[in-house]
Amino acid sequence: MNDTTPCGPRFSLSDELIQAGWSKCWSKRENRPYYFNRFTNQSLWEMPVLGQHDVISDPLGLNAAPASGEVKSDAGLGNGQRKRPPSEDAQAGPNSFKRPKVCFVPNSLSDISVDMTCLNWSLCFRVYWDLDIQTNAVIRERAPADHLPPHPEIELQRAQLTTKLRQHYHELCSQREGIEPPRESFNRWLLERKVVDKGLDLFLPSECDPVISPSMFREIMNDIPIRLSRIKYKEEARKLLFKYAEAAKKMIDSRNATPDSRKVVKWNVEDTMNWLRRDHSASKEDYMDRLEHLRKQCGPHVASVAKDSVEGICSKIYHISAEYVRRIRQAHLTLLKECNISVDGTESTAVQDRLVYCYPARLSIPSPPQPRVELHFENDVACLRYKGEMVKVNRGHFSKLELLYRYSCIDDPRFEKFLSRVWCLIKRYQVMFGSGVNEGSGLQGALPVPIFEALNKQFGVTFECFASPLNCYFKQFCSAFPDIDGFFGSRGPFLSFSPASGSFEANPPFCEELMDAMVKHFEDLLEHSSEPLSFIIFVPEWRDPPTPALTRMEASRFRRHQMIVPAFEHEYRSGSQHICKREEIYYKAVHGTAVIFLQNNAGFSKWEPTTERIQEFLAVYKISGRSLPSPATDKSSSCRTSTNSAFS
Repeated sequence: MNDTTPCGPRFSLSDELIQAGWSKCWSKRENRPYYFNRFTNQSLWEMPVLGQHDVISDPLGLNAAPASGEVKSDAGLGNGQRKRPPSEDAQAGPNSFKRPKVCFVPNSLSDISVDMTCLNWSLCFRVYWDLDIQTNAVIRERAPADHLPPHPEIELQRAQLTTKLRQHYHELCSQREGIEPPRESFNRWLLERKVVDKGLDLFLPSECDPVISPSMFREIMNDIPIRLSRIKYKEEARKLLFKYAEAAKKMIDSRNATPDSRKVVKWNVEDTMNWLRRDHSASKEDYMDRLEHLRKQCGPHVASVAKDSVEGICSKIYHISAEYVRRIRQAHLTLLKECNISVDGTESTAVQDRLVYCYPARLSIPSPPQPRVELHFENDVACLRYKGEMVKVNRGHFSKLELLYRYSCIDDPRFEKFLSRVWCLIKRYQVMFGSGVNEGSGLQGALPVPIFEALNKQFGVTFECFASPLNCYFKQFCSAFPDIDGFFGSRGPFLSFSPASGSFEANPPFCEELMDAMVKHFEDLLEHSSEPLSFIIFVPEWRDPPTPALTRMEASRFRRHQMIVPAFEHEYRSGSQHICKREEIYYKAVHGTAVIFLQNNAGFSKWEPTTERIQEFLAVYKISGRSLPSPATDKSSSCRTSTNSAFS
């Protein structure tokens, strides 16, 4: 069906078909009409028929007839939408809007040539979300945020500067300490800094106290004098012991160490070398025990001579980041000024002191005109290009973003800014992930679909505390970037989100500082609410040593139930699920996961984790049989893995 053009008057199709995304087109190659659905990218030679939901040919349920219990008037909503309960419509927030029945899609979305080899792409496509589930999360009405609205030109500059910052970090680690940057440490630095950052940029830190990042400092020190990797064989263990001893001696000799430090390190290194020359029958365990002993003896002295240098790396990266934030904001303000958009003179929106169902984050500053972003499809992948910079997302997630945008965006009913905002969204997360192989994919890892289904069915969960438009299961969620994610349903960062009631799932990024701040926020919310409030938290079972967050939750008076899912017996969905191959979506968890229920009294009464509910929940918590090894299985135990959802 190549070389297609719109065909015939639109009234040749029924209103229901048009609202479901169908249009009649003409195939120049076949010289006859056919029918194309812009939501599912499905093509048919015969007139489509509504009233039957086929999950294979129509995975989003766009053409399904209303369920038997639904009111007939709901059928006209189309596109998988369902009518909200009257109580929710009455409390949908100050910026709620009535969704249009028919949505305009720009030419670049509708005038796409369809290759015959791609017609059955949906046969290979599975849906990893349920956007029909309505929220039970209640918040106090809040004013729109004063974040600067997204623009591809600014996003491109932010991406370029962030790449330069990563390069500076690599060079500093190499030049000052002779090591590669610890894997994912830059990403975890972004997470940890945003817990304390009061700066104006939502991505890069610029106003933090303390300046020295505990996360970055800790991870670099763990790799000094050399990075310790996981060992399988005896010869590897012997080489690692030799390299550590040699590196420790070299560092002490080349740094300004005290005489006592030099003496202790020199004696232990010589003793280790003599043992290596003398004993050739040692086992792998013998070598590893000797390495642990050497680290305990030399580690404090090595750390003392490296401390100032490592703090210098952390400080340098932070100050470069702050300078980049200044540049980005200045460019952003200049762009808005050229578009006659005032930032300082924005009028504040009156907000009533009332409880409402949660609604997407809104911006108080109008969005500037958006530049052209080109869209084309390569097989099952949507490619969006701006100034030569291309981002990609698979067709399924592209359709998901369109649905989320339809549900959540209120300033672009004709979808004229849709493509530019999708480009900004994907570019932002692409830059956050980094450029290494599998780098950052753990930051967006999500729970499998059966888990979400069980959480919703058994415990009334309708909201994700840490997610993104790309990996969310529900259409209501908190995420890192309200300036761009808000157009796709985000309620903003979770640490700034204060629900009064509701049932929530929390699978935070596995950054110790962020997890600790999350638990403090949970307890504060539970302490001050008398309405039903429940949080089901998924965190790694790190016991050596235990994390402050896990220790705090286990001692919390709000803890109602706790269970441990063993390592390698459960899985996550990849953070790259929006672009990776289907067979790479799932991977096994290399650590145990603690599942903890924190609830106030009302929440416990409404969503009590009874034995029956827990059994039903655990029944779906099993390996699918198609998962891959974790993308971070090469991490040493001293540097904990991050396999989870988007940061707050």
